[in-house]
Amino acid sequence: MNVNDLLADSLGRVRERMPDVVAGLSDDDLAWRPDPGANSIAWLVWHLSRIEDDHVAAVAGSEQVWVADGWAERFDLPFDVHEHGYAMSVADVGRVRAGAGLLAGYYEAVAARSEAYVATLGPGDLDRVVDEAWDPPVTLGVRLVSVVNEVNAHLGQAQYVRGLLERR
Repeated sequence: MNVNDLLADSLGRVRERMPDVVAGLSDDDLAWRPDPGANSIAWLVWHLSRIEDDHVAAVAGSEQVWVADGWAERFDLPFDVHEHGYAMSVADVGRVRAGAGLLAGYYEAVAARSEAYVATLGPGDLDRVVDEAWDPPVTLGVRLVSVVNEVNAHLGQAQYVRGLLERR
């Protein structure tokens, strides 16, 4: 397996499971939080999509799908266009409301762009420094592993919240 296949498979697993996480849920179901301080499925899916979009666009040197393809306007959230949810307040988490089709559609667009990008990479590309603000500086390989970790963690959280929702 080469690096392209490994990254595509890692991110592709989220892509395969995303539709099931939101399927059949109403906007209210997607916004439901098991506790006032917890994250909703809508927020988790939006956030993991935004993180993947933000991070892959940055390393690819491209505009985020969120802006370039008009997803920010379709979601119409009350945040700056560059917001992706990191360190967001409990109140702001509650402001993320979106339908299942919109959430799944945005992630699909992000996943398609990510897949196309990782298909262009070779093993030597992974050592390229993409962020010098850290010590040690972050390489492309480290950043992409971070994206894989982030999106998988939040997908699991969304699946868990769905399980709680179905049992309430």
